[in-house]
Amino acid sequence: MNTIELEEEKKTKVTSKKTANITGSEAVIKILLAEKVKTVFGYPGGAIMPIYDALYDYQDKINHILVRHEQGSVHAAEGFATTSGEVGVVFATSGPGATNLVTGLANAMIDSTPVVCITGQVFAHLLGTDAFQETDVVNITTPVTKWNYQVTDANEIPSALAKAFYIAKSGRPGPVLIDITKNAQVQKFDFEGYKPCNHIRSYRPKPIVREEYIEQAAELINQAKKPFVIFGQGVILGNAEKEFKAFIEKGNLPAAWTVLGLSALPTDHPLNVGMLGMHGNYGPNVLTNECDVLIAVGMRFDDRVTGRLDKYAKQAKVIHLDIDPAEIDKNVKTTVPVWGDCKETLPLLTKLIDKKEHKDWLKKFSEFTQKEIDICINKELNPDTDILTMGEVIKVLNELTKGDAVIVSDVGQHQMVACRYAKFNSSRSNVTSGGLGTMGFGLPAAMGAKLGAPERTVVAIIGDGGFQMTLQEMGTIMQNNIDLKIIILNNHFLGMVRQWQELFNDRRYSFTNIDSPDFVALSRAYHINAENISERKNLEEGIRKMLETEGPYLLEVKVGKENNVFPMVPQGCSVSEIRLS
Repeated sequence: MNTIELEEEKKTKVTSKKTANITGSEAVIKILLAEKVKTVFGYPGGAIMPIYDALYDYQDKINHILVRHEQGSVHAAEGFATTSGEVGVVFATSGPGATNLVTGLANAMIDSTPVVCITGQVFAHLLGTDAFQETDVVNITTPVTKWNYQVTDANEIPSALAKAFYIAKSGRPGPVLIDITKNAQVQKFDFEGYKPCNHIRSYRPKPIVREEYIEQAAELINQAKKPFVIFGQGVILGNAEKEFKAFIEKGNLPAAWTVLGLSALPTDHPLNVGMLGMHGNYGPNVLTNECDVLIAVGMRFDDRVTGRLDKYAKQAKVIHLDIDPAEIDKNVKTTVPVWGDCKETLPLLTKLIDKKEHKDWLKKFSEFTQKEIDICINKELNPDTDILTMGEVIKVLNELTKGDAVIVSDVGQHQMVACRYAKFNSSRSNVTSGGLGTMGFGLPAAMGAKLGAPERTVVAIIGDGGFQMTLQEMGTIMQNNIDLKIIILNNHFLGMVRQWQELFNDRRYSFTNIDSPDFVALSRAYHINAENISERKNLEEGIRKMLETEGPYLLEVKVGKENNVFPMVPQGCSVSEIRLS
């Protein structure tokens, strides 16, 4: 702390002595307790030191997880929020501490994950002077937060944090950042308790449900001969899994999921017809362009789902259920918009739809599934070579966990394989980076996922490239003895980019061949048990040992260098042009 900071801190204490009772930093901790926050991910530094000093006296009530990089703190908070259903909380200091949050904030923003980041900032009188470790974090993070705010007076802290938690978790969730100057942290003020926020003027988290649209949607569904439901994470975020299941079962409606919608419906449910998108299942993609009514629930028609928009479901009437009105008509023109929380709108719609069978239509999905099994799934799950595939690793994991584990994936080929083949019995079991595709997400997110669901088995599936982006978080796992199981699928390539280079760039593998350290030795350096597998005969026993070993465990599996993930919708093609090989 320099001389100017000491003088400012001293002055603040003197001038506030008459009416003050606690510091802004103490208020921050008391507010977190009032919000029932029990876990915080963070990294201390000069500008947030007063808050960390206040936290020192509450270590028995708040579990602070010291990450090894601030990016890891946001990803961990995302994993925590996904499995627990609560808001993830992050502490970081000013300057580089705050800017290191940006990737995680962008990831949370596009994936609608509720996170509250509290950053320290230089003294208010130094703002704009290029002081040591000063950055304009509010303007830097405006595009990647649902809301952000800078506090320069301790009296603002209660209302700012109340709004932060309310905005982060209400409506369509998202990340919020509160930047608190150091003078506000040390300033004493009359803290009169904390009132959680449940209303902000001009902010309507849930749009008004319009009954006429519910009726119009039901009429279209009742008239449909080939109805098709596509569902996303909105079902999970709305805690509407039961309502969704009742809806599709009454209408006997085939339903396919987006990557983030995975686990909202058990994967073995008879109406679950698979995954949509670039590496999705054959039937859901092709039949999107054959259905007569397309019912989208809690998804945003991402380009990886739609392929070419000018050739996407042009024959279908589209019903779009979403809590965010901005998503309606953004990418796909809607016939009937159903605004609102799907936990409210789905039961209203279910009451009005008829019981149907749609036997011939459902049979068509089954026929496409069998074709996909014959051409590419069998080859992936039951290979006839000595080379291990990513798919068979997931297959063995399914057999041993029986669909009850939380699977956290990084980004790349292994992610698509995990999403395609992992089995889930319950919701909030799939944690991945969907919209941003953030390599390095997997390891820190898995730490948070385990802390958010400590009673569940959590397995991280990570590629050799993505693992090396955030492998420093092994130190966090070690220090906190997080009982996390890590599988590295090592193909010695940046696999997804390599696949594109093979298929579309004449195998010109431009800088996608990647060397790695000895992952087993590295893991043991962190005092984490580890093993390496390269032969099929050792696979089942290796995964079993990993699952049964108490504490963190890393299993490296050597897989084929040039194996590809199919089916695949090539970029610039329609979903009906999906390739099986």
